[in-house]
Amino acid sequence: MRALVIDDERLARQEMKKLLKKHQEIEVIGEAGNGDEAIELIRRLKPDLIFLDIHMPGKTGFDLLAELEEVPKVIFVTAYDEYAIEAFRVNALDYLLKPVEPKLL
Repeated sequence: MRALVIDDERLARQEMKKLLKKHQEIEVIGEAGNGDEAIELIRRLKPDLIFLDIHMPGKTGFDLLAELEEVPKVIFVTAYDEYAIEAFRVNALDYLLKPVEPKLL
């Protein structure tokens, strides 16, 4: 699977990419630090999967998804547990809380 990591925190993106290296079936093809950058990358690279933060400057992860014509599979990665129900309403595959435990990934 080709994946993007979308998070406004550079260290969180680095940690997620490090964790994903252990999963050979997932190839990280890019990363974005905000919603606008992410939308452009998603449209251009057409990933199979995105690891998506919820709180980002400018727009939330939910706002980002609402702007896409074609939505890849989504795994939310966030520090906030209160958005889990909403995440599954938009057909998220999973909802991981930061810091991500490798065994849950």
